[in-house]
Amino acid sequence: MFRKILSFRSQAEGDIIDITPTVKAAVRESGIVDGLVHLFVRHSTAALTTIEYENGVLADLKQSLSRLAPDTISYAHDSRWGDGNGRSHVKAALVGPDITIPVAAGELMCGTWQQIVLLELDTNAGRERTIICTVTGE
Repeated sequence: MFRKILSFRSQAEGDIIDITPTVKAAVRESGIVDGLVHLFVRHSTAALTTIEYENGVLADLKQSLSRLAPDTISYAHDSRWGDGNGRSHVKAALVGPDITIPVAAGELMCGTWQQIVLLELDTNAGRERTIICTVTGE
């Protein structure tokens, strides 16, 4: 097993950061040829998924998440804590904090148009985000 902490800096709410090159480098560093890479973001207002990293679909994703958890409604979290990021927590819970990708011949088995992305969902963005990258196999 190989484990590494990956760090990324977001600039604003809605940032979608392509982390695929960093994950590929970690898999190569691990020396594992066949197995799995598991990624877990250690924040409740960020999420991980795969997507085609293309401007149109990125805009579609942002718009879809805004429809699911709009900034125009009241959130109980905001009333309790006053930090205004209730929608951020909801979006992160919908997408999820982790993803697992198969590894074969030392490479990620992502599809041609499939990149791994970190979603910055917090209204209080401009933050350092950490992802635990665990590679298992042989």
